[in-house]
Amino acid sequence: MENVIISNPEKFEQIKKQILDRGFKNLHVISDFDRTLTHAFINGGDPVPSLISVLRDEDYLVEGYSDKAKALFKYYHAIEIDSSIAMNDKKKAMEEWWTKHSDLLIESGLNKRDLVKVAKSDRIKFREKILETIILLNEQSVPFVILSASGLGDESVIETLRHHNLYLQNVSVISNKYIWDNCGNAIDYVRPHIHAFNKNEISVRGSHIYELIENRKNIILLGDNLSDIGMVEGFAYENLLKVGFLNSNVEEKLDEYKRNYDVVITNDSSMEFVYSLLKEFQNIVKVSAK
Repeated sequence: MENVIISNPEKFEQIKKQILDRGFKNLHVISDFDRTLTHAFINGGDPVPSLISVLRDEDYLVEGYSDKAKALFKYYHAIEIDSSIAMNDKKKAMEEWWTKHSDLLIESGLNKRDLVKVAKSDRIKFREKILETIILLNEQSVPFVILSASGLGDESVIETLRHHNLYLQNVSVISNKYIWDNCGNAIDYVRPHIHAFNKNEISVRGSHIYELIENRKNIILLGDNLSDIGMVEGFAYENLLKVGFLNSNVEEKLDEYKRNYDVVITNDSSMEFVYSLLKEFQNIVKVSAK
């Protein structure tokens, strides 16, 4: 399949067989949201980093919000991508960033109506075959858990999924959370924030989501950053298949992605590989049941 690289074909086949042998009832999928389920580029190359970037780039909030938000991005994103900075310092900087930005959103009058506007933006484009993938998993009662560091919070992710008919019964979202008043205005937020470097520290134990997945020991992980691999830390899994979307700078980053992901999907391509893999599982299960 074009733009799909299997890092170690022998290992891949072994993991695939072990997952298949246990069946759908022992499987769950955990996925990042921005640039994993959605395209990283639209219109032939325009970047769309995240839901928050849509809000940041549009005139949804009061005058001055966009410039202040972009200044925060410029300063803290440089820290986020600087490989020479220690991880503890990065984590501290990311918490500072999201705290300052959440405060700015509240000061700028963020309302639930703004989440709807972002969800309807034509800059948000989901990867082809994602709907078919979620429908297939839903038919097999396989939990699809989205773990997102979205600066706009879980309701923005849910609203976007709902707008695109992707918020099916098997889909759960774990993300940052705002507190709203009766008029839909953001007035506070839950601390600490979920950010790119602490997803592995965010526990879902005791929640209804954990109850859904705790006995499902096989995992398919979907991510676009190397840090997304940490989403499974804390889960007592038996088999893990990691699928990474390498959306840009392929030549520069490919070797590192191949070392960390079992499958690398390059050039902002579709979800076709994941869907085809699950379809293969489904067909084998149907034959075995006869």
